Amino acid sequence: MSGLHGVAVDKVYAAAGFGAAVPRGHRPAIVVVDLSRGFTEDRFPTGADLSTVVAATARLIEAGRAARLPTVFTTIAYSPAEAAGDAVAWLRKAPGMRALIEGGEAASLDPRLPVTATDHVVVKKGASAFFGTTLAATLTAAGCDAVLVCGATTSGCVRATAVDAVQSGFDTLVVRECVGDRATGPHDAALFDLQAKYADVVGLDEVLAHVRGLASTEVTA
Repeated sequence: MSGLHGVAVDKVYAAAGFGAAVPRGHRPAIVVVDLSRGFTEDRFPTGADLSTVVAATARLIEAGRAARLPTVFTTIAYSPAEAAGDAVAWLRKAPGMRALIEGGEAASLDPRLPVTATDHVVVKKGASAFFGTTLAATLTAAGCDAVLVCGATTSGCVRATAVDAVQSGFDTLVVRECVGDRATGPHDAALFDLQAKYADVVGLDEVLAHVRGLASTEVTA
């Protein structure tokens, strides 16, 4: 690419002092943002086929179990009154989200995810997993120093969660293969912005190697 894209943009951001690497964390938490059926299955109007994202995230979660890393799942769900009314401002901008009803199929976590009874599940009303929830307190209480962000959508709730994660004091990593969106353009733009300003966008293999190293330390401790 040329002009205001590719190398030219990278140089502009580097000259401005953006894009430094962040620590990987001694006790990261895995935060799985909104991999509910309404987002991971294209039969729902709000969704897309995110099968590869779900599969990659499941691999990371299983690796995290061996290292005893906390896993937090989030889902967006509204009461019938919230969905039908005008109290949630976001629903005026994104009325398609009104289909995410508490207890409904679209708001349920994707059944391909390895969810256990020991995992935390956060039900949220907005984009960020931190806004209006106890997530920051939960991670602090668990001794976490970093967050591995997975989920959907990259340009929406993943981005909002990553921004709030670093603003809450956690080094933040977005796992590239574990996030997805409805379209390539918004996905790529969000990853660029996150890498430049808020988080490290890292490959799954790198993260798995780090997590497995933590698991080895856990075994020998």
